[in-house]
Amino acid sequence: MRDILPGLRARCAAGTPFALATVVAVHGSAPRDPGAVMAVDGAGSVLGSVSGGCVEGDVYEVAREVLAGAGPRVVSYGISDDEAFGVGLTCGGTIEVLVRAYVSQAELADLAALLDLIAAGLPVAEATVLSGAAETGARLIVCPTSSPGTLGALGHLGTLGTEGLDAAVTDDARGMLAQGLTGLQRYGAHGQRRMQEVAVFIRTYAPPPRMIVFGAIDHAAATARIGSFLGYRVTVCDARPAFATRERFPTADEVVRAWPHDYLEATEVDARTVICVLTHDPKFDVPLLVAALRTPAAYIGVMGSRRTHSDRLARLREARVDEAALARLASPVGLDLGARTPEETAVSIAAEIVQHRWGGTGRPLAELTGAIHRDR
Repeated sequence: MRDILPGLRARCAAGTPFALATVVAVHGSAPRDPGAVMAVDGAGSVLGSVSGGCVEGDVYEVAREVLAGAGPRVVSYGISDDEAFGVGLTCGGTIEVLVRAYVSQAELADLAALLDLIAAGLPVAEATVLSGAAETGARLIVCPTSSPGTLGALGHLGTLGTEGLDAAVTDDARGMLAQGLTGLQRYGAHGQRRMQEVAVFIRTYAPPPRMIVFGAIDHAAATARIGSFLGYRVTVCDARPAFATRERFPTADEVVRAWPHDYLEATEVDARTVICVLTHDPKFDVPLLVAALRTPAAYIGVMGSRRTHSDRLARLREARVDEAALARLASPVGLDLGARTPEETAVSIAAEIVQHRWGGTGRPLAELTGAIHRDR
């Protein structure tokens, strides 16, 4: 949704009806994950993608039918024929796509409220009925309990049909939002647990994860650029005013002039945050890494040679950092790609971050067998 957010908001603001196709389930290998969207308006303009090109043509036709009044639909696409001429996925998986229209001013206004929250970087979840004993396409927008008043006193907007179903889905949506999860849930018609009457797709929009880059050097500029490309909210921090400037880091969301460990101890770090320490200077690194290893950060990468790393470990042990904490350090930082330039090094660092996130091997796919996407 974030990929096409400006276009969707413009259509809502102009009152332009459109159909929105959303991937709601993936089985096996598929080009896009649940939550991928494609919009089609009455003029035939298209925004976004649900499969990277495999089934867009058919989804386009379904969207035009729905926009013309056919009603919301869930369509499934499996493998195409051997020559890839049929409508389907050449990668062998199956996807399910919900297609629904936003035509009335009320529908566009409700969607605009969701898009405004996403654009503001606020956490929000959207629940949509797919099938069963409730109206297909019915929507409920849910904010966390920590955001009273964002969507009114109850913190949600819309309804799935019954008070009990709304309550159960609101509770689950908030739990999934806290964990950054998106997926399919099933309920009874009145929200009963362990029943299968109603299928509800819950899509969560957590704020972008953070990338904090320490050390205002050329490698940091390249790392900040690729971090933004990967969807991180990027902060560059350095204590030297001459180097920590907006001109040197135009793609970063913020540039901070502070001692690294002071800044890290004062800022928010969660389990999705990645930390890249590119200073390779002991007077910065040691206190910074002591602070970093106290956080729940998903990844802590540290630049330097093997000799520098060995010296750094000795200094951290002197600072009473235990071995379990030291094992969290990705140092020397990055995967072995043979990188030389700052840009190549940034690709190496980004590759290791992706590997840590999804549990990949870092080996060429051509050398492996089995599923390419290990964890959906």
